[in-house]
Amino acid sequence: MNILVLGSGGREHALAWAIKQNPKCDRLIVAPGNAGIAQLAECAQFDINDGAAVVTFCEVNAVDFVVIGPEAPLAAGVADALENAGIPAFGPSAEAAKLEASKAFTKAICDACNAPTAGYARFTDAQAAKDYVRAQGAPIVIKADGLAAGKGVIMGMTMDEALGGIDEIFGGAFGAAGTEVVIEEFMEGEEASLFILSDGKNVLTVGGAQDHKRVGEGDTGPNTGGMGAYSPAPVLSAEIEAIAIREIVQPTVDEMARRGTPFKGVLYAGLMIKDGQPRLVEYNVRFGDPECQVLMMRLGGQILDLLLACAQGRLDQIKVNWAEDHALTVVMAANGYPGDYAKGTVIKGLDALNESSNEMVFHAGTALKDGMITSNGGRVLNVTARGATLQDAQERAYAMVDAIDWPEGFCRRDIGWRAL
Repeated sequence: MNILVLGSGGREHALAWAIKQNPKCDRLIVAPGNAGIAQLAECAQFDINDGAAVVTFCEVNAVDFVVIGPEAPLAAGVADALENAGIPAFGPSAEAAKLEASKAFTKAICDACNAPTAGYARFTDAQAAKDYVRAQGAPIVIKADGLAAGKGVIMGMTMDEALGGIDEIFGGAFGAAGTEVVIEEFMEGEEASLFILSDGKNVLTVGGAQDHKRVGEGDTGPNTGGMGAYSPAPVLSAEIEAIAIREIVQPTVDEMARRGTPFKGVLYAGLMIKDGQPRLVEYNVRFGDPECQVLMMRLGGQILDLLLACAQGRLDQIKVNWAEDHALTVVMAANGYPGDYAKGTVIKGLDALNESSNEMVFHAGTALKDGMITSNGGRVLNVTARGATLQDAQERAYAMVDAIDWPEGFCRRDIGWRAL
């Protein structure tokens, strides 16, 4: 098969790496890719958010299957364009992708199917939002309604933080994503991520993970796109997973089908777990980043078979074969992230690292310049390892981190601390 993966981050590097291991994959193309992806696949340059451009590329290159990595092309309707052209693809329609593109839409779905989630209110006016926050009190959660690259959530632990968050979002910090604000009850508990494939009717769990959103050790400082993750997550027991499927995920899939907009793709359910009961924090409609990296390490080449079954509506005929071990990834980010940071700094030491099914460095934001790997983003590398235990995986990952020569980068040194 000729397979096209859309995206340029660590998630897409991990997907491409796993897909490449499947014997069904004859030719692998990633658009636009990055310096690490270029070492295992062809990279192509075109606008991945333009459905017509994607279709044209697929037709010219005889692409048999498209895997859409990031949320932006999904929200832009690229999966719809491919379906209309008769090109098989993995990823939901633009209408179904509203489960991530609009937090207010997700809340309405939860209301319709009685899925447990936080209490909430919606606002398009800053003063009304502030009046609501003053009435509710802190802590409280302020969210930009639309897509904000994983950064549009402000935890108002104090009243000043909450009111400041409202000003920040309505002030344009997240662009068009902040024209509407969703204010939610602050949920206590431990957060984990459950990843489910849906073919519009059937659902299949493909793993759980726990990530570290905050930039500082001990989960302190501002939220980021994610500073590391591990799988499996001990808090996500088989019993809690079953409750989440029964009370949250399957009702959501059923409600989307009832509305005539079946969800086909991966549902990434962020869950808050307290006293053995999960509640939905939010949905994403693509694999998490960096959670995808640890999932792909544990799934390997079978991921292509799972994605094909999902796209072809036969999830009820396939099973997941798990590696019974642990995986952990450490994000190396540019100094200053998630604030201002420099691009173009040289990263050394990568060539000396062993890359295998147990140890991989997935590139998240890199470029090749004058034969050197350079930084090209905020989150730059995902240093990932497997081990018989989580501590083993952690030790392997940090040994790899220590072998990388990049003074302009940093990482957290405590990824996995909640489980360990």
